[in-house]
Amino acid sequence: MIIDLSQEQQSLFEYIEQSSSNVFVTGRAGTGKSTLLSHLTANTEKSFAVCAPTGVAALNVGGVTIHSLFTFPIGLLGEVEIARHLNKRTREILRALDMLVIDEISMVSADLMDGIDRALRIARGRKNEPFGGAQIVMFGDPYQLAPVPPRDPSEKNYIAENYQSLWFFDAHVWRNSELERFELSEIFRQSDDDFKEILNAIRDGSVTQAMLDVLNKAGNRYPPHLDVIRLATINETVNAVNHQRIELIETDPKIFKAVYSDGAAKAFGRALPAETELALKVGAQVMFIKNDDASSNKTSNGSAIRRWVNGTIGRVVALPKSGLVVVDVDGEQLEVGPATWEKIRYEVEEDFDESTGKTKETLVPVTLAEFKQIPLRLAWAVTIHKSQGQTYDEVQIDMGRGAFSPGQTYVGLSRVRTLGGLYLTRAILIRDVMVDSDVVRFMSGAQIEATSSELLPPF
Repeated sequence: MIIDLSQEQQSLFEYIEQSSSNVFVTGRAGTGKSTLLSHLTANTEKSFAVCAPTGVAALNVGGVTIHSLFTFPIGLLGEVEIARHLNKRTREILRALDMLVIDEISMVSADLMDGIDRALRIARGRKNEPFGGAQIVMFGDPYQLAPVPPRDPSEKNYIAENYQSLWFFDAHVWRNSELERFELSEIFRQSDDDFKEILNAIRDGSVTQAMLDVLNKAGNRYPPHLDVIRLATINETVNAVNHQRIELIETDPKIFKAVYSDGAAKAFGRALPAETELALKVGAQVMFIKNDDASSNKTSNGSAIRRWVNGTIGRVVALPKSGLVVVDVDGEQLEVGPATWEKIRYEVEEDFDESTGKTKETLVPVTLAEFKQIPLRLAWAVTIHKSQGQTYDEVQIDMGRGAFSPGQTYVGLSRVRTLGGLYLTRAILIRDVMVDSDVVRFMSGAQIEATSSELLPPF
């Protein structure tokens, strides 16, 4: 597949690149937020760092966690003397930033957002400017993922007393700093207007019973074959389905062991990107868990080609002695070898510009540790949470005892391209559609501002 941008995405990329505005990029499922983020970090001429609130999210975008970038302590930051936690190296990195890119911003709390602001002001010596004058570019959809609330009663009380909500958009920094919001409008995943209307209504909580009746009528049937991927709410269901299905294949499994050092295990922590021991059999349905390295795959005009992306579904057709895995994807047999995930940190690199006589500081990623493994996992079933960002032609939604977090039902249903590819283990109920009222309040102002014909000025 050739990596390309729509006109809407290209216009927004150019706006971000040419401005110093703080920008929040959002959009419904399937509008290409991740594609735009990847293009931005691959093509910007600004000195930048990429971070995310969790280890898994950071690995997915080739960045670091917010806490590791800023050397923040664990817990609420509101009453923490942040300057004490900013060592010399951290200050140098933050001073060299032109732009900070934050993925999955919806999982960032208001307290953490304010902590980022305070740290940048201190490190950059510009205490009166929001974020110390650095440009903040954020990607995410609050309708899909929420910040994890604190468990400690005193921390809960602190949030309740100091913030309108836990969400990043209620951070104090936005009272004195303009946040330009752009909602990508062009949906690539679905083309059926009626289905898109139902999904949009589930996303913002305006869905009616009549809409759910249409959805449930379409999905009230058994999948045509056993390999339709099942999206479930809990890990127990997923693990049970995958274990049961691979046991039905009456051959011995081949075990692939990850290669990593003790230092890598410590560096990655609980966010190991793949299984340390992966058991596969010929006939197993699998999902790719990392994009193909497209750097060596080019078209005649130089465009990058990826043979698979994170979330591609295939079937193991051979396990040769070479140590590769042969996976059939839509009739094409692909040889898959170990992939490498890197744990990085940023370092400051100085470049002298002879034309200006000035030294420019640039941030460069430095590899701390590597983790190598076949980039596959069993995929007769996955959790709705881990299906985030994926697209499927056919999917079976298993809501179990019901949704237990806002956005969960929307994320699951919006993975499939068409109503014809949707199958339900039970009907979707109104109570399964959970939307946070604070998100509705904020997002009602995040109108569609990036269009396919032109980029409208922010409101």
